[in-house]
Amino acid sequence: MALDGAFLRHIKKELEDRLLGARVDKVHQPNREELVISFRSREGAEKVLFSARANSARVHLTAIPLENPAQPPMLCMLLRKRLLGAKLREIRQPELERLLHFDFDCIDELGDRVVLTLTMEIMGRYSNIILSGPDGKIIDALKRVDASMTSQRLVLPGLTYQLPPPQDKLCMLTAAPQELTAALQGLPRDMELSKGLLSVLQGVSPVVCRELAHRVGRGRELTVMTMDEEQLFRLGFFYQKLRETVRDVSGEPYMAVNMQKKPMDFSFIDIQQYGTSAVVRKGESFSGLLDSFYQEKDQLERMRVREQDLLRLLSNHSERLSRKISAQQAELSQCAQRDNLRVMGDLLSANLYSLEKGRESVELQNFYEEDGPTVRIKLDPALTPNQNAQKYYKEYRKAKTAEEKLTEQIELAGRELTYLESVLEALARAETERDLMEIRTELKEQGYLKTSRGKKERPPAVSAPMSFQSSDGFTILVGRNNRQNDRLTMKLASNNDIWFHTKNIPGSHTVLVTEGRRPTEKAMEEAAVLAARHSRAKGSSQVPVDYTQVRNVSKPQGARPGMVIYVNYKTVFVDPGE
Repeated sequence: MALDGAFLRHIKKELEDRLLGARVDKVHQPNREELVISFRSREGAEKVLFSARANSARVHLTAIPLENPAQPPMLCMLLRKRLLGAKLREIRQPELERLLHFDFDCIDELGDRVVLTLTMEIMGRYSNIILSGPDGKIIDALKRVDASMTSQRLVLPGLTYQLPPPQDKLCMLTAAPQELTAALQGLPRDMELSKGLLSVLQGVSPVVCRELAHRVGRGRELTVMTMDEEQLFRLGFFYQKLRETVRDVSGEPYMAVNMQKKPMDFSFIDIQQYGTSAVVRKGESFSGLLDSFYQEKDQLERMRVREQDLLRLLSNHSERLSRKISAQQAELSQCAQRDNLRVMGDLLSANLYSLEKGRESVELQNFYEEDGPTVRIKLDPALTPNQNAQKYYKEYRKAKTAEEKLTEQIELAGRELTYLESVLEALARAETERDLMEIRTELKEQGYLKTSRGKKERPPAVSAPMSFQSSDGFTILVGRNNRQNDRLTMKLASNNDIWFHTKNIPGSHTVLVTEGRRPTEKAMEEAAVLAARHSRAKGSSQVPVDYTQVRNVSKPQGARPGMVIYVNYKTVFVDPGE
């Protein structure tokens, strides 16, 4: 985990500089694993995110707006009751442990001043947010831990709060370089240096240990056994510099981004270990860096929690359709032999004079082929030769009809599967509750979701599409879901506007608004990039995007939402990461 105790120490200082003396203004709980506390002071308002997610546990200032449920959870109401108006007096961190204590001056029910402590524990899937009273007893926690879950450390209301069990590791705030070297000597000699550092040092993440080993070995991989005197000296030198950075809280926020422009790692020291395979950017603040690092991942996680039922519904329908199409295609492949049935009937009809009833098979010359090879034809002994011929003709007509019906059904099922994939793509890009509501409404209209009985529901109005501005002043509109796509393309766009869509890939309708002007190459390129970014291919490097005038786009009668056909188009390949 990159958010180690040393990085948290820098977050602590940033929070102290901005929040000490501020009062709690609002408390929200956007979902079951996150809290947002708004503070207000003379300098202005700040929001702090407390996240106990297993894969992104952290605490920091945030500027990202989060939607809140209509009914606040129990812990949220408790914190509002106890902490609203409270003054933040101190933030504490035991050594380099991955936890922070927030001490608040509060007024209890009797009007007495008390100190309540909100503890943020960052421990992977064991991360937690715990409220304790002035006597050290737990008032409540985001995740209650009882005896059925563990016997080591219980987290329940009324019990005394205890720190997590300490790790038998060196704390950089107190351990000298000689102590580090001595601790490494007790490890297996073939252990990699970075793993050895991780096993003996408290409060540092794998990326920091790898960075320290990278600088000691000058890019070479080292083990505890292979270090010579010079490398031991370099280890002591770089460790001492790291110690001073952590002790003085003088680090700076750095983030490594790969060639696909996706965040890889972050730290409070410059990251050099990736060489030319990554770009390292320096952030303006530690909180801002965490906001940008986790924004996309958290956004997907938050919406995933809210969209589970829709995802399950669409996945089940898609899997069922895929199985149906596979079965029909297998059946269709059998119909490909239908011409043989007709040939058998023709051969029998041409040789009725020489056949008699009661035979089980017959060999006849195939006059449809040049060499005229003989063909063995199975017969039903209970039928006359003519009846056997008619039986083959009947099976031929049956196979021909089945082929026509199966081809039609496969085409219809394929269209439905394409539609469901477009809804799944819109669901993956949904950012707000309103986006989910519009998708639910669409699925109700198409019969995939049942409408509630009793009071007739009024469908929500279609929201406005996303609006962007090109570098040279053209407006670019992007639909968020199928209902928006239909409204954008069929109603809002003018005939001379340029319409974009990823080629054979589910995605948003994108329209470059021309307003009578000739679109520039720059605006066309940026519109194509936006179409690629708002599609299933957003993680690819070269994405084909079709474009044409809106006048060339039409919606077939009875087509599902978002489904259109278009002609006279051209295709361009773009990189969605640009």
